[in-house]
Amino acid sequence: MNAPSPRILSLRVGLPRELGTAGAASPLERPWTSAIFKDAVPGPLRLSRTGLAGDGQADLKVHGGLEKAVLAYAASHYDFWREHLARNDVGPGAFGENWVLSGGEEHTVCIGDMLRVGGARVQVSQPRQPCWKPARRWARKDLALLIQETGRTGWYLRVLDEGPVREGDTLELLERPYPAFTVAFANHAMHGHAPDAAAELADCEALSPGWRESLRRRARGTRGDDRPRLEGPNSAN
Repeated sequence: MNAPSPRILSLRVGLPRELGTAGAASPLERPWTSAIFKDAVPGPLRLSRTGLAGDGQADLKVHGGLEKAVLAYAASHYDFWREHLARNDVGPGAFGENWVLSGGEEHTVCIGDMLRVGGARVQVSQPRQPCWKPARRWARKDLALLIQETGRTGWYLRVLDEGPVREGDTLELLERPYPAFTVAFANHAMHGHAPDAAAELADCEALSPGWRESLRRRARGTRGDDRPRLEGPNSAN
């Protein structure tokens, strides 16, 4: 029996805001700018090529854009994070996600999946590569690395056809051209020191160009330093 199609349990948007305390002794409490805090809205909201109406990003060099218009996250992960972080307030929107989904996880969602959602059509483009900002939000310096190592990353979607979406909309799978390339496989190819997997996935035309180039470097054995992304200013003196 097939599992029911995932639904949007929570539709969330937010704009950049100034956070933190000037002069704080701990780097985790110092001033920073982020749009990681997303508020729930029932919709309908227009989903354009660059994202949901009312949503934004603080650093457009690494967030947002055509390949990362929407960040989706499985609601099933929150129990793990509440227990692991010993915090009962970890729930929808905890990591800056736009769509909290009732079903689907990294091992069942595939790169290139085409989906009908409300009046829009979208495609899975890449996993999320966690940065230092979730760690800053939850005051846990190693959180970005934990997200990466556990594979509970979520995934991004590009928008193929614009249209309205709202809370409760079903994600109808229209096409799955790359069933072997799950989001979990992509995370392994990128972060698991697996050059063969990296080389294989780098040829996937549905994967975002940035990921394809990074995977080609990993396939050649040329791996960059991930610490600036994972730690950022959280490790400053």
